[in-house]
Amino acid sequence: KVLIIDEISMLDATTLSMVDRVLRNVRRSSFGEGKPFGGLQVVFVGDFFQLPPVSRTEESVFAFASEAWNAAHPIVCYLSEQHRQEDDEFLGILAAIRAGEVEEMHAEFLRSRLEAKPKKIIPTKLHTHNADVDRVNAESLGRIEAGAKAYTMQSRGSAALVEALKRSCLSPERLELKQGAAVMFTRNNFDTGYVNGTLGTVDSFASDGIPIVKTFDGRFIRAEAAEWSMQDGNKVLARLSQIPLRLAWAITVHKSQGMSLDAASIDLSRAFEYGQGYVAISRVRSLSGLFLEGLNRRALELHPRVMQKDRSFRDASAVAGRKFAEFSANDITVLHENFLRAAGGSIKAKIASKSAASKPMKASSGEYPNAGKSWSKEDDAKLRELFSEKVAMKDMAKQFGRKSSAIRARLGRMGLVKDFWSSKNGRSRTSATS
Repeated sequence: KVLIIDEISMLDATTLSMVDRVLRNVRRSSFGEGKPFGGLQVVFVGDFFQLPPVSRTEESVFAFASEAWNAAHPIVCYLSEQHRQEDDEFLGILAAIRAGEVEEMHAEFLRSRLEAKPKKIIPTKLHTHNADVDRVNAESLGRIEAGAKAYTMQSRGSAALVEALKRSCLSPERLELKQGAAVMFTRNNFDTGYVNGTLGTVDSFASDGIPIVKTFDGRFIRAEAAEWSMQDGNKVLARLSQIPLRLAWAITVHKSQGMSLDAASIDLSRAFEYGQGYVAISRVRSLSGLFLEGLNRRALELHPRVMQKDRSFRDASAVAGRKFAEFSANDITVLHENFLRAAGGSIKAKIASKSAASKPMKASSGEYPNAGKSWSKEDDAKLRELFSEKVAMKDMAKQFGRKSSAIRARLGRMGLVKDFWSSKNGRSRTSATS
């Protein structure tokens, strides 16, 4: 009933047009051939400042340049709240790169990280080329004298679909591990306590051969085999099974897209693609976790077409915001109920929607006036005091004017709680359209 395309920046115009044509064809009997995407509601989510789609020609053609995008005429909602980073200096650098306004003070901050050396944590090395990544990981694993254990990926389904799954899977077909190896989890599993990008080392191997990973916040996780699958409804078309790990001494900038890293050592001396430097630098949670090995001019450049389009996205979002602000509570109730009816929502969901929509809407900045602001030393001292007094999380959130999730994340960073909330909430979205 609704199609959501995440990481829309990775789809080129041709691919998006193919999606449009397929949907027009399969939905022709109900909606007619003339409606964009066959009349299906489509939600695009992503950040065009990240790496452009892989193209066989010299020039990448972004999804927003396709006829399908223009025909759909999407409403734009520009998301600006940051969850991965909090300190002002780092956010200022990222904002300057996005705006194409990198000044000497920003460059000076980045140059200061060329001399920085990691102490307690083993940072993941980010390289622009696969050959460098493979070399670093192989050399690092070879320096460990302990015996190796190998895990071979299991697959089932048609060869073409299996190959497509393998290309999107961050775990390798043959994974070789040793006790003490630096590793990274390659998918999300909130129940077990890891997310895509969680770092650690192989502490030991269980009696059944499953690796036990010690994360950098001191937790021990049994890394059991996970599945990646491609389905048509309930029918599984292709399936992979592998330990959800990869060696993490090094990884390509391209593979790091979507991850949140506690620390990264980044070599951008050979950056060749627009957005490469931005993606690499913005994977790190704080400036203190950023270690630069090299930097060239291209590393801080973004695609000029994206920068131009970003301005129109912002303008369109502002127009949409003003229009929605004019809606009455009853208008919103009708919209919610129409959407749920079209999407097959339950009666319970409809009642919840009606109840929520009938209340006056609050702007997020009113409920959480300090959301996204950096934490001061005084804030940290006060938070530590309230935590020691066992003040409830929601009450602390109210005092600080922040979300409860932000309070949990800050407590985690201060070492007062041991959980994975900061990682769980680490994903960042900077623009979305629907």
